[in-house]
Amino acid sequence: MRTHWKQLVLAMALAQALLPALAQTAGPRNSATDPALLDKANGGDPAAQVQVGESCAAGRGAAQDLKQAAEWYRKAAEQGDVSAQATLGLLYSLGQGVPKSDVEAYFWLDLAASVKSPKQEQYAANRQLIGTHITTDELADVEERVAKWQAAHPRPAATE
Repeated sequence: MRTHWKQLVLAMALAQALLPALAQTAGPRNSATDPALLDKANGGDPAAQVQVGESCAAGRGAAQDLKQAAEWYRKAAEQGDVSAQATLGLLYSLGQGVPKSDVEAYFWLDLAASVKSPKQEQYAANRQLIGTHITTDELADVEERVAKWQAAHPRPAATE
């Protein structure tokens, strides 16, 4: 019963993270009908990558494709986009578009929670919830990965 409650909380957090972004991109913009947006995303623009990911997650212009959405979120997350990192973490926690992995979920949520932003506390709470599902050794490994990522990708502590 407790596991189901945690899954419900994570699903609600994912919906809360995705719904505002989906509302911002509602309309005809999607990877199928907006070649300019897709060009920007393919060119490495993190904001465009997030928009294309949101379009894939929502199924605008085509069938919903969470695997493709996760790929676009990953591209933006790897460039330091905080909201993409948090969304990717939630996707890993739920196994949506990616294999379920609490270790990967913790990694991405920890990166997102390390940046001062309006949703920093939410990202930290989600990270802590995921942390209850990983071992001490896994936690040590993921914290080492986070430290290496942060050293290789310095970023200002700016808001989203």
